[in-house]
Amino acid sequence: MKTYLKEMLSRKDLLYYLVRSGLKAEHRNSYLGYLWWLLDPLLNVLVFYFLIVVILDRGDTENFPLFLVIGLIVWRCISTTLNSSSGSIMRYSSIVSQVYLPKSLFPISFTLTQLFNFSFGFIVIAGFLAWFRVMPGWEIVFLPLLIIIQTTFLLAIGMILAFVTVFVRDIENVLQYVTRAFFYASPIIWEGGRLPPEYGWAVTYNPIAVIVTAYRDILMYASLPNFLGLGIIFVVSAAVIVYMLWYYSRNEYKIIKAM
Repeated sequence: MKTYLKEMLSRKDLLYYLVRSGLKAEHRNSYLGYLWWLLDPLLNVLVFYFLIVVILDRGDTENFPLFLVIGLIVWRCISTTLNSSSGSIMRYSSIVSQVYLPKSLFPISFTLTQLFNFSFGFIVIAGFLAWFRVMPGWEIVFLPLLIIIQTTFLLAIGMILAFVTVFVRDIENVLQYVTRAFFYASPIIWEGGRLPPEYGWAVTYNPIAVIVTAYRDILMYASLPNFLGLGIIFVVSAAVIVYMLWYYSRNEYKIIKAM
């Protein structure tokens, strides 16, 4: 595994290239280009606000648009990272089959690409915070730590999905329904406390719910997040990453054969 890690470090220029090309490819044929990184969360907020407040007559949470925008921007990062990471190796199959490269670089690059996109979401969140005159407290110092935990979690899942998708191509299709289920099972557009007690586990043991709620605690409610839940997510995710790096180093030849 040491040799594998050294090989990855020696290919950091490739990682930089993959991230840069991924950013350019996302909106290559779009008139508005990178402006969509700001427009997309805004349009999502408008759609769900109309659905929940106007049509369903819900959303009585204080500063509900702010509540909504934080949940939707964090969710967008999570869902796009998982969906793009799952097909990351297959996307570069022509290169992978001809030149030896550490295959784990591909899910890593897609995770970093979406992390860069995610940073634009904070511009939108800052605008909503200013509009509703909500000032985060000193707890905002934990925001970088939360971003690291979220990235570690997404990278762990992404590395698993990228490897499995090479052998089971249906994963990408199934993932659409899995992420949709997590969207409705997590407090993205509703408050976690609204579930009946018998379904409370859907929030308590849901890592996405823990992460989304932590962002709201820090940015919206000026309170400390659930450090226990976040700590468990980070430790488990870091262990999965280490294991997957070892697994990639031992089984990358199977990827070539499958292609």
